Amino acid sequence: MLTRRAALLGVAGAAASPLLARATRAEEAMTPLAVPLDLSNLKRIRRELVRPPFAHAHEQVAPEEPRIVEFTMTIVEQEMQIDNDAYVQAMTFDGSMPGPLMVVHEGDYVELTLINPASNMMPHNIDFHSATGAMGGGALTHVAPGEMTVLRWKATRPGTFVYHCAPGGPMIPWHVVSGMNGAVMVLPRNGLRDHNGRRVSYDRVYYIGEQDFYIPRDDNGDYKRFADLGESYPETETLMNGLIPTHVVFNGAVGALTDEKALTAKVGEKVLFIHSQANRDSRPHLIGGHGDLVWEEGKFNNAPLRDLETWFVRGGSAAAAIYEFLQPGIYAYVNHNLIEAVNLGATAYISVEGEWNNDLMEQVVAPTAITS
Repeated sequence: MLTRRAALLGVAGAAASPLLARATRAEEAMTPLAVPLDLSNLKRIRRELVRPPFAHAHEQVAPEEPRIVEFTMTIVEQEMQIDNDAYVQAMTFDGSMPGPLMVVHEGDYVELTLINPASNMMPHNIDFHSATGAMGGGALTHVAPGEMTVLRWKATRPGTFVYHCAPGGPMIPWHVVSGMNGAVMVLPRNGLRDHNGRRVSYDRVYYIGEQDFYIPRDDNGDYKRFADLGESYPETETLMNGLIPTHVVFNGAVGALTDEKALTAKVGEKVLFIHSQANRDSRPHLIGGHGDLVWEEGKFNNAPLRDLETWFVRGGSAAAAIYEFLQPGIYAYVNHNLIEAVNLGATAYISVEGEWNNDLMEQVVAPTAITS
């Protein structure tokens, strides 16, 4: 009898074959015609990825000629708790949901080492929406458990972009809604520019990855908890095909960015928010603030929109927005489908320090009892 792992690998391979195998064969057929690329004159730098909502160290303006920027990501399959009573058999890049944010500049080369440990059950790959060719790299990065690969691609288009696992067929949505997605930010070489072409800088950058989950319930209405990916797949697939999520969260869990885990800022700081959703549409809104400059489609060659109350993130894309905080206090950053924000979990807090400005807002009369 096949083990659950072997059976699941067989399902994954069969699902991938119609889509991924054809692309891989086409890519292999083209390879002998390719001229070897000599990049030995380019400087190499290595970036250590960090867990969202934070971003690794980077320059806002490219300091020199294009470089080869090296990253390493390990695929981690693990059970993760997403609410007090809900667990998911997750598939992740580097053990976080979303996967880490990668930051490079236009013209740089991204060189990713992708590792799929032998302890994992599933084959995986990575599709970069920011890359050109071979299904975004998906056709060249397909790694079974116990394998690794190295992919290099050139960052030709500035902006914010989604990456995700795309192993083929019905495995694609399952891997994505199980946590296998993240974002890349390709900055213009001379930095960000506003609607008038003036340079814009930011003091902090936060990456908010929105995730929809589909967790089956038992006959008593309680969320089911599965032993491994193989056990979770059939019922999860049935539920997700109904298109109604049980949870919509920021950064992998209800409350991942609230209360003691709230983001922080100070009055006068400009914060760059990067917001991705690899599967569904979203509507970010900063309660008590605005989007001073918003690249709603996430592409820095386009002039930013200004003074937005709510912006739109298309499923499979990442948006960027800058806001300068003008008042202290607790701000809520939400998906303004308020059902998803309040009832399903898509809420973050930003705790802002500084002096209050009565010219912007003042409580003229405190709440008092009404007298007749």
